[in-house]
Formats: sequence, C-alpha cells, structure tokens
Amino acid sequence: MSLRIGVDTGGTFTDLCAFDEATGQVHVRKVSSTPDDPGRAIIQGLQELLEQIGGRSIDEVTYFAHGTTVGTNALLTGRGVRTGLITTKGFRDLLELGRGRRPHLYDLQADKPEPFVPRDRRYEVTERVRHDGRVEIPLDLEEVRGVVRELKKQAVESIAVCLLYSYVRPEHEQGIGRIIAEEFPEAYVSLSSEVLPEFREFERLSTVVTNAYVGPVVAKYLARLRHSLSEAGLRCQPHVTQSNGGIIPFPTAEELPVRLVLSGPSTGVVGAAATTAAAGSPDIITFDMGGTSSDVSLVQDGSPKVTSSMELDGRPIRSPMLDIHTVGAGGGSIAWIDSGNHLRVGPASAGAFPGPACYGNGQDPTVTDANVVLQVLNPEYLLNGQLKIDAQASHRAIKSLADPLGLTVQEAAQGIIRVVTANMARAIRVISVQRGYDPRDYVLVPFGGAGPLHASRLAMELGSRRILVPETPGAQSALGLLMTDIRSDFMRTQIMLASPAAPGDFNKVFSELTDQANEWFEEEGIETDRRSLSRRVEMRYAGQNYELAVDVPEGEITAETVNVLIDSFQAAHDRMYGYSAHDEVVEAVTFRIQAVASVPRADLRRSSFAGRSVESAILGRRDVYLPEEGGYTSCPVYERSRLDVGHRIVGPAIIEQMDTTTLLLSSDVCVVDDLRNLVIEIRRSISE
Repeated sequence: MSLRIGVDTGGTFTDLCAFDEATGQVHVRKVSSTPDDPGRAIIQGLQELLEQIGGRSIDEVTYFAHGTTVGTNALLTGRGVRTGLITTKGFRDLLELGRGRRPHLYDLQADKPEPFVPRDRRYEVTERVRHDGRVEIPLDLEEVRGVVRELKKQAVESIAVCLLYSYVRPEHEQGIGRIIAEEFPEAYVSLSSEVLPEFREFERLSTVVTNAYVGPVVAKYLARLRHSLSEAGLRCQPHVTQSNGGIIPFPTAEELPVRLVLSGPSTGVVGAAATTAAAGSPDIITFDMGGTSSDVSLVQDGSPKVTSSMELDGRPIRSPMLDIHTVGAGGGSIAWIDSGNHLRVGPASAGAFPGPACYGNGQDPTVTDANVVLQVLNPEYLLNGQLKIDAQASHRAIKSLADPLGLTVQEAAQGIIRVVTANMARAIRVISVQRGYDPRDYVLVPFGGAGPLHASRLAMELGSRRILVPETPGAQSALGLLMTDIRSDFMRTQIMLASPAAPGDFNKVFSELTDQANEWFEEEGIETDRRSLSRRVEMRYAGQNYELAVDVPEGEITAETVNVLIDSFQAAHDRMYGYSAHDEVVEAVTFRIQAVASVPRADLRRSSFAGRSVESAILGRRDVYLPEEGGYTSCPVYERSRLDVGHRIVGPAIIEQMDTTTLLLSSDVCVVDDLRNLVIEIRRSISE
C-alpha cells in the first residue's frame, strides 16, 4: 500500500492531504503554521496525519508535493539576501528608473518601491550586443574580474547578471558566470539569459534581481526541509509547486525560485479545474479564501488561464504563471476605521499568531471574529474540536469597533462581512470583467478555510447562479498537489512578421525550444510515454507595445497554421479591447513551449446513494444572524460527512465539516452530486 501526500503552507494553517492508492480514500489534517520555520509545521502535520490514518509509516509515502509561500513572503517583507548586480555600461540605474510611470497617476507624492539592490552594489561592465545579436563591443573580462572581486568585498550573498540583448546572445553573461564561479564560488548567481530569455530590459532586469534576492532564502528552506523529511524517513524525491501550476523537484526549484512566487495558490486552481470538469462544469471562477488573503482565478473549458507576468508590491515579475489575482481579504484580515470614519477590512492580517481574537491570543477584530459573533461559525470550536473558540473574545473585539461607529456588535460584524465581500468581488472582476469575461457565465468554486463561508453572498454580488463546493475545500490546494503534473517552461523572444512566408521561421524557433524541452525531459529522467508539449506564441499589431498569447496547434506550422494563429489573435484582441484591426500587420514576438511530464494522480471516485435520509445529517440547530431574515434565525446545522449523494437542502442552513463551514442563505438549494460536491443554486439576487 502506498500514500501520496500534498502539503500546502498558508499564512494561518498548514494543510496536509493524503491519498491512499489502495482504498481511494482522501485524508485531511490541518495544523497551525509556524512562520519562523514553515518546515516545522510540515513535519508535525505529517506525523499527525500518518497517525490519524491508522499509524501508517512514512516509508509508505511514494509521492510528496509541497506548495510554499516562503519566496513570496521574503519579497513582501524585504527579507531576501544581500544582492549585487552586474549590467551593461550605461544601465546601472535602470532598476530605479523603470518605465518612468508613477504607481498612481495623480498622486505626485507616491513613491516607487525601494530596489532590492542599492546603487552602491550595482556595477557596470564594458560590452555591447546589438538587437540582431551582433557584438559591437566585446566583453572586457578583466574588468568583470575586478567587479566580481569588489562585490565579494561588499559581502554579497547573491549576484544578478543582466546584460542588454542577452536573450539574443547569451555568451557574455555566460562568461561573467564563469568568472564568478572562479572568483566567488560561494555566491548564488542568476543570469537573465537563463532566468528570462525575453525582451524588455526593465522587466527582465527586475525578474532576475528578484530571483537573485530570494534565491538563497528559498534554496536554504527547501534544502533544510528536504533534510528534515529525509531524517523523518521519507524516501521519495520531494516536489514543489511552481506558479504555472506544475511541480518540479526541490533541487530544480532551488535554481529558479522566481517561478515559485504563486506556488501556494496555483495548485488549488489546478485541483478545482480537475474536480469541476469531472462534475460537468468546466467554466469556473475559483475563490480561495484563507487566513491572510483571497486568491481568485478564471478557468475556461477546464484549463486555467495563464499569464507571463505580474506585479508584486510594485515590482514586475515575468515568469509563466496561472492568472491569479490576490487581495488581502482572509479570515484573519483585520477590520479598522479609517480617517474618514469608514469601516475598512485588510490588508493587514492577524496571521497564525496571534490570530483572530477568538483563537485566544489576539485582540484585533477580524473577519473570523465577525463570523463567530454572527454565529455563522461554530461559537464553541472549529476543526472538529481541535481548535477551541472564545466567543466572548470575538464580542469584545468587534465591540471595540462597533462603539466608535455607533453600531451594535451584530451590525458591525455584518458590516465587516459586507466590506470583505465587496473586496473579493472587486478582485474577481479584475480577472473576469476586465479580461472580457462575464462572471455570470461561470460557476463559482470556493475553497480555502473561509471560501464556502462567504460564497453565497459573493455569488449574489457577482450575479452568479451556481456554486460548487469541493469535498475537501479547506485543503483544496493540498489536494490539488496530488492532481498536478511536472512542468517546465521554455521561451524565447524573436520578433517576426506573421505572414504566409513565416512558417519556416516559426518552425525553426519551436524546433530549438523543443530540443531544450527534450533535454530537460532527459535530465529529469522522464519516460517517453509520460511526455507532452504544448506551444503558445505571443502576438501583437506592429507598433503595439503589448502582446496577447494564442495557442499553437500541434504539428508542423504551415501558411494555413499562421492564418489560424492570426485569426485567434484577432479574436483575443477583440475580447480584451473591444475591437480588432484586420488590415493591420501582425507580429509574432515571444515563443513558448511548456513541457509536461504526467504523474499518477488521485482519482476522483464517484459514489451512489447509500439510503440515509438527509435528516440523519442534522447535528442540531443554531441561531444565526441573517439580516436578510431580519435578525437571528434558527438554522439547521448539518454534518457534511453524513450527507449522501442526492441529498437536498434548502437554506437558510449551515453545513459544517472539519476544514470549513458552508453557509446557505434563504432560498439557496444545495444538492450533493456523485463526486460528493455541494452544488448550490442561487435563487435570489443582491437586490432582493
């Protein structure tokens, strides 16, 4: 018998999910996160999970995958390493100059983020490559050697190298890398030609500096965790999630930590896409609400939307990633009153410690405390009794907010829920309405510890008519780790006209990228029958400064294929911007290949009606504050594990399970499908 383990580390809880390949059963465990050393909670949770499922041995674990926020947190908190930069002469200040845009157009006082590399650790070297790859000025090797020695004197731990047009001709950067290996072998090195072989020098520079800044932090964390897991008895190769939704072995991830920025939330989207596609709902909007933040993403035809860039704390990062938008709206988000005497929620969070007031250590009013006051959450305990709740502490915390606003405790608590719902709806409109998609056409899929709690009100805000709550929503990201494949991305910028004469150039670029992908397959020891490749190309109208990605069909590219790509680009442009210009010249800019190695995954097993009545799942009743019903309303409380396929529940009602709570408002109708999902039909609108 073998076990497959997925572990997702969040701001408040660390979720662990085990899939027993012999029985098909899924087991879930949640433990408090340990921000000072996330690996400590992982080892503790792994031991508790194995004990929970019958005292199983870690020797039985044949697959281990991990989603982490270590790199993201290091960026957000400024806790990366002392980093140096080597760049082409004349480009020393590009890291600060950026694109010359103000973060907020009409705010003349707005400051840009402090660069990760201050000016005294940024060095220029003599070299110049033209846009076509021609070397105009050779690299001065002795000058490079002197610069590396200076950086060593400055006691940097990491060095980023970003030369102009290195994506066309990487030899100069490779030469600098060899000199660093000779003069300063202990330094962590990031070459832009390896991290991001694409054009746009500022974004490439920002990305490689980010990679260098967090590289040693992530590498040390993964190496330490790998050692701890080995000491605990784990024999298989551990994997970690990338932002693109795929996994890679720990050692590979240590070289490109910038690809882990969205490591945590990405697998939740992958898992939700697999679950809902099997349930017959391939078009979804995922809504992952945890303790610190909410992550939202759009999935169409069962495939998550992808993007090649994002901004984190004002700094651009270009790397293949799922199109996920994050807002500071979680269960631990702190409610506060601004200078205009208005109620605000987040982005500050109570985190794992001290946590919401009801956990017994904190005092700040949070979203979780509001739900305890309203008695939507169990006012006595959570996690099946593992976490005791101090309801009086929640009342005191919310009252400290209610009194200055002249509200009752219940009104203030409900106000917090309204504000956080509006924040989450705004985030969803960013990845739907602003991308040309109507959220009313998609099923809302909430997960995370707090997602199902807020889903019904959020659906009304968006106009959505259906919600699908997975079987283990509180550990969906951990479960998603058991449903994802090994992936790696290869890309190159090579600008060319998209015309009937272009197929030869298209095929040449894709052939070279395919060779790189096959080399990666060989290095990772991936069997031939597990390999697959997908291709995309980013296109634009000639003269434009931004591109849109389109999928490239399989097989050799012909003149007809190029015409299909142009048509796909025109349709994407029309959807995004509301128009297309069929008479304009179209360019292909950046070519991409994603290499995928399939892995055995947790199967979604269907169930049938077991003959129990829905009333047998009722634990009791609880008075829940529902303004839609005029105040406190007696609601039945159901135990989800007792719900059976085909059971039907009409709201208002509460459905409790170990990892989350689901709220059904009045007239909501919930049915359990054969995958044990809760399918909720929303039969009222926000205007009612």
